[in-house]
Amino acid sequence: MLGQPFAALRAVADSAGAKLEPLEIVTPTGPHAFLVEVMRTEVGRERGLMYRRSMPQDRGMLFDFGVEQPIQMWMKNTYLPLDMIFISRSGKVVGVAENAEPLSETIIPSRAPAYGVLELNAGAAARIGLKIGDSVRHSMFSR
Repeated sequence: MLGQPFAALRAVADSAGAKLEPLEIVTPTGPHAFLVEVMRTEVGRERGLMYRRSMPQDRGMLFDFGVEQPIQMWMKNTYLPLDMIFISRSGKVVGVAENAEPLSETIIPSRAPAYGVLELNAGAAARIGLKIGDSVRHSMFSR
C-alpha cells in the first residue's frame, strides 16, 4: 500500500504530464515520496542530469537499465552534487553512493547487480535514513 505522500505526488505528476512519475522510498523512518524523470533509452541514460544547475528537493532521476547487472555511473558535466541509489529488479536498495562530486569523471560502481539507479540531491539519502535493503516503489520494479 502506497503512503499519503506518494498519493499526493501522484496527483502532481498527473497534472504535470507524463514526464514526471511518482516514486516512494520506504526506510525505517517511513515512506518518502519523490517525483522522478525516468530515463529508459540509451541517449537519456547518457545525458542524465548533465548541465542542470538545480533540482527541487522532492525530485530525482531514475535510470532504467532493463536488466540487472553491475552498473557504473559518473558525474561528468553534472553540476549538482548527487546521491546515487542502486536498486535491484525487486526494488531493494543494493548500493548507495552519497555526495557524488560534481564534474568528476571518477567511476561510481554499483558494487552489486542493479536494475536501476536513482539520483537525488546530495544529502537526501542521509536525510531519510536510507540503507541497503530498504525498498523503492515504482512501476519499473517488480514486487
